[in-house]
Amino acid sequence: MNKLQFETSPYLKQHASNPVHWYPWRREALELARELDKPILLSIGYSTCHWCHVMARECFQDFDVANVMNEYFVSVKVDREERPDLDKIYQSAHAVLTRSHGGWPLTVFLNPKSHVPFFAGTYFPRRPRFGLPGFVEVLKQVAKAYHDNREGLEDYESKLLEAMAQLAESKVGDASEKTSDDGSENRCRDTLLSIYDSRFGGFGPAPKFPQPTRLDWLLWYWYSSRSRNLPDSDAIEAVVHTLTQMARGGIYDQLGGGFFRYSTDQQWFIPHFEKMLDDNSMLLSLYADAFQVTGDELFEEVLRGTADWVLSEMRSSTGGFFSAMDADSEGEEGKYYVWRRNEVKRALSDKQYFVLETLYGLDKPANFENKWHFRRTDSWRSVVHRLGLNLEEAHYLRESARVKLRELRSNRVQPSTDTKIRASWNGLAIKGLASAARVLGERNLLCAAQQAADFLRGNMFDGKRLNAVWCAGESKIRGYLDDYAHVLDGLLTLLSVEWRSADFEMAVALAESIVEWFYDSSEGGFWFTSHDHEKLIQRLKPLRDESATAGNAVACLALSKVAYLTGEQRYLEVVSNSVDWFRNTVSGHEALYPTTLRCLDLVKSGNSQLIVRGPRERLHEWMGPLYDEYRPDADVWAIPYKESGPIPEYLPQQSDETEQLVAYLCRDFVCSAPIHTLEELKSALS
Repeated sequence: MNKLQFETSPYLKQHASNPVHWYPWRREALELARELDKPILLSIGYSTCHWCHVMARECFQDFDVANVMNEYFVSVKVDREERPDLDKIYQSAHAVLTRSHGGWPLTVFLNPKSHVPFFAGTYFPRRPRFGLPGFVEVLKQVAKAYHDNREGLEDYESKLLEAMAQLAESKVGDASEKTSDDGSENRCRDTLLSIYDSRFGGFGPAPKFPQPTRLDWLLWYWYSSRSRNLPDSDAIEAVVHTLTQMARGGIYDQLGGGFFRYSTDQQWFIPHFEKMLDDNSMLLSLYADAFQVTGDELFEEVLRGTADWVLSEMRSSTGGFFSAMDADSEGEEGKYYVWRRNEVKRALSDKQYFVLETLYGLDKPANFENKWHFRRTDSWRSVVHRLGLNLEEAHYLRESARVKLRELRSNRVQPSTDTKIRASWNGLAIKGLASAARVLGERNLLCAAQQAADFLRGNMFDGKRLNAVWCAGESKIRGYLDDYAHVLDGLLTLLSVEWRSADFEMAVALAESIVEWFYDSSEGGFWFTSHDHEKLIQRLKPLRDESATAGNAVACLALSKVAYLTGEQRYLEVVSNSVDWFRNTVSGHEALYPTTLRCLDLVKSGNSQLIVRGPRERLHEWMGPLYDEYRPDADVWAIPYKESGPIPEYLPQQSDETEQLVAYLCRDFVCSAPIHTLEELKSALS
């Protein structure tokens, strides 16, 4: 056993019994490398990463490879979900060094004195294949290069750091040189639709990712165009078509619910079978909004199925949510999810099989290694019509068959689950579940979101500072910007569904901590790491939407909501300064920054606040009808008279004794006259 045996991360523990003398990223390892004058072999991955498993089997479990690693290097293992700061930095270095996309496992060799990399790659096989050199040869050549070329390292490092800075740098100008926002939204729209796959949905060729941030922005753009009486039919079509194709495709688990990480083909047929909490949480929010707009039964079904998967498979007994489920089981990718035709036939009645065969394509050729991975080949109503069944009977046959197959599947060896609880992804889950609860009216989803918030508050938050990770009973590592921003955003969504004083107080504390610990008061924007974080070779202010929405953009949107809830205008100054900082970066590359565009629009156009007051037990009378519509340009709050915490000074005060409901439409800290009836409120909103 090596030093990783003392870690809590499931990924690090996977490597605890390797013959490699692994260290976690700690001062002990960094100082040892300096003392021994050995380069640091930094390997970054995560527990459900397929190619991380492959490299582990081929290289890190091999004694001959381990001997070479132990002789020439101090080897350091990092879980990218615990240390996204290190991952972002060294992925950037990999991009500069190799001029290619990175990924996991990331393999980087560092100067032990400066921690600046001088060679990088991703997956390396034990022996040469796929056009890649064997790992042992790589190790020997890298060690030789380090010891033979000391004099050139310092000059080389300065050039690398300069290139990395340029890659991350935002083009900041003074106030007189600010880029105009005019046309930025139209440019983003045109770019996204130019790469939109009008046949199969989504963006670009395979491998095809869901990219919920782009779809969410197009939905918002359509709403904005509709409010100007110029509804953009192409934008809404791109969203609805993509979500429909995904819901029918193999990227969605047709039996167990939840989305896999990406499709290996352009048509969403066969996925990479990994399931991630962040992907599913963001898709919950997106499908909830799309269901509000369309009322589509398929969207409702997927919304319920994904929420059920999150609650049944990813929820810990503590109330927090786990990070991911592996793609592999018993050493094979997808084995848990795919079927033989005769296996399905034996499990079902003839009528049940007939329905599933037609719906999921079992009457067509096998689509995954001589087996079938379920995907819908047509709409449900078309299948029912073709089979000549009435809708009620067909629904019963389908659901009873799915129950049987789920039970049968549950007896298989299940993929492993990364039981690490991440603050940022739990913030996304709180938002997704609260959004689903709002449109479905499902109290159990709301309670699950509230319990996750309670877990974070009780185990990962000290009243001011938030931790990034909780695992095996330990909460450690100070939170990053994304942790604060996404948890704050999740709490605000939760408050919009049901007001709780504890959630409001935590939201205000998080907002204050974001400004205190991450805000760059000299230029604007927010650093990814806090002001008291470990000093690394680079400090980033990431702005681009990646797998999740960018922390800078989420922080700005959330801070503006807190400003209007509390009356604290200082937060709006922070948002305005931050928008000034990143405005020039976005210009010309809008499709990379869709969430940031929302911030630009917020500063330019503002948001309205609809605040409903009344006894807690009566608030649903008005809020229920309001939840039926998609309103991204208005923040809606139902604040009960009692147990509500501080009320903004600009909001007219009401006696706690009254039993009447009253609403206010507010903008720029000024509110309308009180609205006393639901009909009057709907009229004002329209």
